[in-house]
Amino acid sequence: MTERAVRFRLRTARTDELTDRELATIRAIMDAAFADDEDGAFTDDDWAHALGGLHFVGEVDGAIVTHASVVEREIQIGGRPVRTGYVEAVATAPPRQRQGWGSRVVRAATDHVLATYELGVLGTGSQTFYERFGWRTWPGRSFVRTAAGDLPTSDEDGYIMVLRTPATPPLDADAPISCDWRPGDVW
Repeated sequence: MTERAVRFRLRTARTDELTDRELATIRAIMDAAFADDEDGAFTDDDWAHALGGLHFVGEVDGAIVTHASVVEREIQIGGRPVRTGYVEAVATAPPRQRQGWGSRVVRAATDHVLATYELGVLGTGSQTFYERFGWRTWPGRSFVRTAAGDLPTSDEDGYIMVLRTPATPPLDADAPISCDWRPGDVW
């Protein structure tokens, strides 16, 4: 018996270039991948955060199996705005995990951030996975910017990762990092 070669295809698309069926498939992958997450399921807010940017979609034999997206956000370091590619909605369908497909979309998303933004940022509890691609845990404190002022997001400290790019300005790693407020998880 011979093994059949698996065909992997990586493509990029803006949200408006994905069909309703493709978006539903990606959302189903997120729901399945995060179903047992200790912080809870993948929410409608999480999904909304993943839309509006560039999607990295991995297909195996024509079926979508993995996804990551990059959306633009203004992150501030020590009060200085930095144009940021924020990585969202990274997951692989559970039956296809641990086969390298997620690494391929994360590599593509990382390359996009490196070529396009001043900084990359993401929030995760899987630091070791992202460190392979050059991401590093932000050592300073984190905050969310609100109309009432900056509020600490201490629960996120140690879970925010950054990727310095060729366009990254000098940054003080001990300075606080802040994001704009949004519904759901702010980071």
